[in-house]
Amino acid sequence: MAVTPQGIREAAQAIAGSVIATPCLASRTLSQITGAEVWLKFENLQFTASFKERGALYKLLGLSPAERAAGVLAVSAGNHAQAVAYHAQRLGIRAVIVMPRFTPHVKVARTRDHGAEVILEGETFDEAKAAGLALAAARRLVVVHPYDDERVVCGQGTVALEMLAAQPRLDTLVVPVGGGGLIAGVAVAAKDVAPGIEVVGVETSGFPAMHCALQGKRAAFAASTIAEGIAVKEPGALALPIVAALAADVLLVDDGDIEQAIVQLLEVEKTVVEGAGAAGLAALLRHPGRFRDRKVGVVLSGGNIDPLLLSDIIERGMARSGRLARLKVELRDLPGALAKVTACLAEANANIEEVHHQRAFTHLPVLSAEVEFVLQTRGPEHVTEIVAALGRAGFRAEVVAD
Repeated sequence: MAVTPQGIREAAQAIAGSVIATPCLASRTLSQITGAEVWLKFENLQFTASFKERGALYKLLGLSPAERAAGVLAVSAGNHAQAVAYHAQRLGIRAVIVMPRFTPHVKVARTRDHGAEVILEGETFDEAKAAGLALAAARRLVVVHPYDDERVVCGQGTVALEMLAAQPRLDTLVVPVGGGGLIAGVAVAAKDVAPGIEVVGVETSGFPAMHCALQGKRAAFAASTIAEGIAVKEPGALALPIVAALAADVLLVDDGDIEQAIVQLLEVEKTVVEGAGAAGLAALLRHPGRFRDRKVGVVLSGGNIDPLLLSDIIERGMARSGRLARLKVELRDLPGALAKVTACLAEANANIEEVHHQRAFTHLPVLSAEVEFVLQTRGPEHVTEIVAALGRAGFRAEVVAD
């Protein structure tokens, strides 16, 4: 089987009713921010919160009776695992999922909740993959690859069919890239429906496997990224030639761009996405000139993010925008001095989040103290007003840079 427009249309018919046809909606605010006409494809609203269900289900539907009876195996630490486990359970197929030992407990628990046998093996993904392939051979299980499989890629391509059916005027699609299964399927489907459309991929600068492969360069990789769903060190053998032939570009963004995109989507669209899911919007924020005045469809590929990580990202986003500020204030180390400072902050409508009172580790004279405040503010202009108010009250204050 090859990845063809007809194959993707057949996949769409096969999975209809079992996978959500997620909304593709315009964002007025993000359009104003980026200068493009932005349409968001909410794949984070799938039952297991990612597009991976499409390819996983279409692969499972293509198994022979003997293969169904034998069962399937997937190696994954995230969305692919949940997608295979969920739809295998629905179809009455035994599923074995091999995950690295470092996989967060919440992901292991969710996968087990879908009825899969979860095996934790290996310190790294590559070690887990080697163990999984050996186990599949020993148990004669069918391996469901996350991207190097024609049926999986055809299933992922149904995202583009839905986007262009909902919004035929789109002239650009922006797609996160890991192994390349999603962008390959999207490119084949989109180019068939609208030959002039541009398909643009997005990778993190820490894991630029597809970007470098297309340019004939050797990639260097970071230790980690918040977009772990696209942290792939080698593009899929099936996807690479398709992307080379049909994609207009593969852009790079850094983790800071992705953090900003996650916060924007949470604040503007009231939707939660994971790092990989925010990569498309991150590209629009990082490369606005590339998309200005274009009608851009952005795939929000997934929403499985750890709540503690999300909390950290929100706080960092508030600091980046100036709504969370650190001020260092000098004052006399006398009774009542700190109370006067806090009263001044209250009068300026600043909410105190943290206070650090420093006497010993400072270059100020004895009987002086240095107090660092973390404040919730309305933004940079408000911070300037607060510093001025403290100055008028006789306190020297300065903003502590990030």
